[in-house]
Amino acid sequence: MRHLRSLEQWELLPYMGKWLVISSAAACLAGTASAFFLLALEWATATREAQPWMICLLPLAGFVVGWAYDRVGKPVEAGNNLIIDEIHDPKKVIPRRMVPLVFIGTVASHLFGASVGREGTAVQMGGALADQLTGIFRLRHEERRILLMVGMSGGFAAVFGTPLAGALFGLEVLAIGRMRYDALFPCVIAAIVADRVCLAWGVHHTVYAVPFVTAVTIPTVLAVIAAGFAFGLVGLLFATATHTVGGWMKRYLRYAPFRPLVGGAVIALSVVVLHTERYVGLGIPTIIAAFQHPLAPWDFAGKFAYTVASLASGFKGGEVTPLFFIGATLGNALAPLLHLPVPMLAGLGFVAVFAGAANVPLACTVMAIELFGPAIAPFAAIACVASYMFSGHTGIYHAQRLGHAKHVRHLPEDMRLAEMRAFRKAQRKQPRVETIDP
Repeated sequence: MRHLRSLEQWELLPYMGKWLVISSAAACLAGTASAFFLLALEWATATREAQPWMICLLPLAGFVVGWAYDRVGKPVEAGNNLIIDEIHDPKKVIPRRMVPLVFIGTVASHLFGASVGREGTAVQMGGALADQLTGIFRLRHEERRILLMVGMSGGFAAVFGTPLAGALFGLEVLAIGRMRYDALFPCVIAAIVADRVCLAWGVHHTVYAVPFVTAVTIPTVLAVIAAGFAFGLVGLLFATATHTVGGWMKRYLRYAPFRPLVGGAVIALSVVVLHTERYVGLGIPTIIAAFQHPLAPWDFAGKFAYTVASLASGFKGGEVTPLFFIGATLGNALAPLLHLPVPMLAGLGFVAVFAGAANVPLACTVMAIELFGPAIAPFAAIACVASYMFSGHTGIYHAQRLGHAKHVRHLPEDMRLAEMRAFRKAQRKQPRVETIDP
């Protein structure tokens, strides 16, 4: 008996039991919040499509949401970046106000036609709601880090219906090239439970079909690598453009509510004049069409522009579903050039652009398997890893840390991606030291 008590496995049982309870509780909160959020988005999208004139109210809606955040939402304005920062450097429990603010702000953005996603909202709600359990379970700083990761995993899994990818997302998104395996069990439990809870509320996720995948041959592998480079480049450009335009908006429009007012006016005017309704909202019908038949080759660029304008202006939601749109339509356009099936390359673009933009190749590979079936696994891994490598050391989440560089180039560990540009500028200013061989 004394020998049994000394076993590591015996000590592991209380740990697993504790996190089984905590993760399940957090997952129930995240799954329920995501379910009501998805139902609200469905209503908002149907209402906007039935009343096209509502796009004209986008500037006013943006101003109201911006004013609300300026008045009471400044502590939670950083969104996903706030949660990532709190995981790396725990300071204080995330305010509960994040949940209603991001919920209402995102639904309003979709109702009036901003081009934003839904992942950001689900992850923020999951993280904020999970963090409220910190005091109830009397968790220490290190345990609170895991709890926040649990909330992120639960929110991501529930909103997309991909529990395994959701678990990996919560582990992988924190730092480039480094994962925390001590949170693996809690995140897996939270993702699975959150997904089941969301489905129990009557939510139905969109089905994307990839009916045929080519054989793994040298030409197809090379073609997928080339596509992965294109997907990574677009992910890099998207992250850079969003941060750059957002910086311009903050510099020239100091009063925060004016940013979505101006951005909303530009978006609404262009939609009315150019009839580009397909590029606002989630764009699910166009994503589905990208798996079925060839589309206009500029569709990915249109969604790119509208999403950058929306996010940089301050509209709430997220980047992921627009990145799915961009990736699927880009894959659709590249398929004839690379002599690959349209559904297959649309599916690879769907996950690989996000893999490059968010630096989560493993989560996106697993997401491809969950959404499109196991046959696509080899190509999904190649495309996501190539995109991840080619997107460089940048990303849509500025609070993401650098765990390990993507290649042999020396970069300081634990640096925030937001600090990368200043670091590179400082490196370029340093004089080169030339060595002369004797």
